Amino acid sequence: MLANTFGQTQTAVPADASVVTATSIDAERRYDDAQFSAQTIHETERQKVVLGYFEPGQFIPVHAPDSDVAITVVSGSGVIRDGETDHAVEPGSVVAVPAGTERGVKADDGERLAATLVTAPPPTDAEHEPVRRGLQTGQFDPD
Repeated sequence: MLANTFGQTQTAVPADASVVTATSIDAERRYDDAQFSAQTIHETERQKVVLGYFEPGQFIPVHAPDSDVAITVVSGSGVIRDGETDHAVEPGSVVAVPAGTERGVKADDGERLAATLVTAPPPTDAEHEPVRRGLQTGQFDPD
């Protein structure tokens, strides 16, 4: 077990993992009453695949790491920030945000949200400082 860049505990995934990871949204589903849950299922130096689980109203605060991200909503509804645009999302929605562009994810107040997030390359710990700050202060857009 290790703490991810959001301060959550998760199973260690070797950075040089060359095996294929196969799982399901349901098998990895973990909700946390305090903040969104990020389950890393695969990570290399070139990409990171995370399954994100959000209780109603939970969010990943807006930040702008130097990595591309593709977010696919599996269940629930919410908003994905892409630069200055907030996209209303539902199951099947896909939003791709280029590196250096502000992004954030927020579940609607009425229901849980589950999504896959694929980043390339993985963001650095320093790039997630706005995420930690937003979670500590309860702000979706901390800056």
